[in-house]
Amino acid sequence: MTNFRRYNVPYSVDPRYAKKAAYFSMEFAIHQPLKIYSGGLGFLAGSHLRSAYELKQNLIGIGILWKYGYYDQARNQDQTLQVQWNEKIYNFLEDTGIRFQINIHEAPVWVKVWYLNPETFNSAPLFLLSTDLPENDYVSQTITHRLYDANVATKVAQYILLGHGGAKLIDELGFDPEVYHMNEAHAVSSVFYLYKKLGSVEAIRRKLVFTTHTPEEAGNEKHDIHLCHKMSYFNGLSLDEVRELTGIEDDQFNHSLVALRFARLANAVSELHGHVSREMWGRYDGICKIIHITNSQNWRYWADKQLYYAMDESNDERFEDRKKYLKKRAFDLVADQTGKLFDPKVFTIVWARRFAGYKRAELLTRDKERFEKLMTDKKYPVQFIWAGKPYPVDYPAISDFNHLVHLSKQYDNMAICTGYELTLSKRLKQSADIWLNNPRVPREASGTSGMTAAMNGAVNFSTNDGWIVEFIQHGNNGFVVPPRDYENMHVQDQDQYDLDQLYEILNKQILPTYYDAPDTWRQIVKNGMRDVRFRFDSNRMADQYYTLLYNGH
Repeated sequence: MTNFRRYNVPYSVDPRYAKKAAYFSMEFAIHQPLKIYSGGLGFLAGSHLRSAYELKQNLIGIGILWKYGYYDQARNQDQTLQVQWNEKIYNFLEDTGIRFQINIHEAPVWVKVWYLNPETFNSAPLFLLSTDLPENDYVSQTITHRLYDANVATKVAQYILLGHGGAKLIDELGFDPEVYHMNEAHAVSSVFYLYKKLGSVEAIRRKLVFTTHTPEEAGNEKHDIHLCHKMSYFNGLSLDEVRELTGIEDDQFNHSLVALRFARLANAVSELHGHVSREMWGRYDGICKIIHITNSQNWRYWADKQLYYAMDESNDERFEDRKKYLKKRAFDLVADQTGKLFDPKVFTIVWARRFAGYKRAELLTRDKERFEKLMTDKKYPVQFIWAGKPYPVDYPAISDFNHLVHLSKQYDNMAICTGYELTLSKRLKQSADIWLNNPRVPREASGTSGMTAAMNGAVNFSTNDGWIVEFIQHGNNGFVVPPRDYENMHVQDQDQYDLDQLYEILNKQILPTYYDAPDTWRQIVKNGMRDVRFRFDSNRMADQYYTLLYNGH
């Protein structure tokens, strides 16, 4: 058993990354069996920890052990979405023996700490907090039941646990980090713990850095400051003291704003998102500098190595065989779930990620006539797969999912999958010829699913948002909707413009290239694979977190 009372990472650290860092995140998608993630934020954090391990960085992760995970996506009798909450049990997590109390809602709550050993899944050390203990009353136990609980008080309690509980855990471990890194603002309650410990905002600022993922003000969480106070969010400080420290004058406690005021440096998650963030937060006083470090994904975990070997050997026959095999293997999963058996030789479009309104999962289906023509074309046949988990109380997104399910009953070449987690994600990327991504610009801060799609021989087809701006050269390594001045367009006009462009490019460029010029198509696939490995492997990102953020000013 590891001795946790004086904790050091259990491998020799590369001197370039010797600075001790603690990385706080609500979710980590490290490997399929550990279901403590919902979507992109978790996929990013998981890849970050894998790269921190590969680069031998002096970094530990702090997260929460969610008893029921995010939720299990099942089906009702008519195939529509059913939300299930099933208890998760893990034999690969170690009990650290560490237990301590923190105050939530003016009462002590017991916290127990679990550990994911780096050797288990090849990731940096990860400590997971739980309040699911018999010593706690039932309400306190439920704090760590569901990731992003819909109950506001529970959610605030979760933020207190991650921030205040995580900072206290670090003291229990004797880790003494030089950098506290908040991945999104969920852990900002840590600043009120650190304020009592370090004694001044300046002392906190020397240690705190912050990654913002949200490109619009409405998406940054705010909670009633009186509720936060009542919940013991401010670690015993009076509301007057809190207002003086944070500069918040109204009754909405803005987590991201406070993070930006307490951090030494912050980063956005793509170049475009950097511009958007600086403009968005620029009208507030006292915020730190915002740089950008573009999100990335871990090549070693995600990429199909056989495809890369075939590409490196310029063995086109083997390359084609491998991609067909990957498609067939994925189609077996699709057939098992949906009863639709797809053909590896047919052009396959996949839209798969978290269902959210601005991501516009059903955009192509809005034009019934053109969609019907696309789905019944004999010259250029297509197959279409959708997958993704809506937030369990996002009823418009669930309604979009169910709309697609019902629509799929009309087409043999359309399938909707459930259980979109790490394994299905990788398989669907391997099944895709085109990875379709059509968020409403500029609402996707980064988006990373297209990176891992390219690592598996899928070509990105996207609106010009997030990381895509830095990646796609149209017709060379992917396809992109030509950007317009979206800011001065009505939402309906923007949607219509994007819809028209998507059909135009699909029908006139993508499908003819795939079927009539297979050598050109293969070259586009390879260009995407090469470019994504070169620029969007998370080892580059994890290195930049040290060089630009942890050591930056």
